[in-house]
Amino acid sequence: MLTRKQHELICFINDRLAETGVSPSFEEMKDALDLKSKSGVHRLISALEERGFIRRLPNRARALEVTKLPEGGVTKAPVAKPDNVIEMPKRLPQPANDIIELPLHGRIAAGMPIEAMERDTTLPVPAALLGPGEHYALEVSGDSMVEAGILDGDYALIRKTSTARDGEIVVALIDENEATLKYFRPDGARVRLDPANAAYEPQVYGAHQVQVQGKLAGLLRRYH
Repeated sequence: MLTRKQHELICFINDRLAETGVSPSFEEMKDALDLKSKSGVHRLISALEERGFIRRLPNRARALEVTKLPEGGVTKAPVAKPDNVIEMPKRLPQPANDIIELPLHGRIAAGMPIEAMERDTTLPVPAALLGPGEHYALEVSGDSMVEAGILDGDYALIRKTSTARDGEIVVALIDENEATLKYFRPDGARVRLDPANAAYEPQVYGAHQVQVQGKLAGLLRRYH
């Protein structure tokens, strides 16, 4: 049995696939179901997937497949109310344990620059750690950012952007093949990438050598 929202969502996805051949975006699903955030859509999608009603197609954006449609629908029929009773809407708290699967794009140096390798894996992240925008995750390698609380083996949660302000912690791509996590210090025709460890020297490059690939949005740490 499905909840009303689950039933509404799978019908909306199925109708859109029948009309256009492309599953709707999470923003469109949020608006269609009158949800407050996309985290609610993620929760409904996961529930439908667990029950075998939909399937995510790998390596394709916005790729959902409806594998079966519900026979019934809403789990509970609405209860009739007397005409003279006005029921106020209840504001339910948003759950704090929503999980989003972020692309995990390999390791990034918090010491000397190393290549940031693309990997076809994901990292489950609490939605509460992320703000607006598109995000990805990188595993930190090195100790040059320890004074900023970023340790070797941490997972850096990065919001995609190509711009940053002075003093922000960014993923900087150097000469199009090496990436590092540092404080961003633009200085005219040069860019200085500052560590957060007194044992390391700042790295200075021509501005044309450095591309901002994202800004630090959060950290995950596993204790063993």
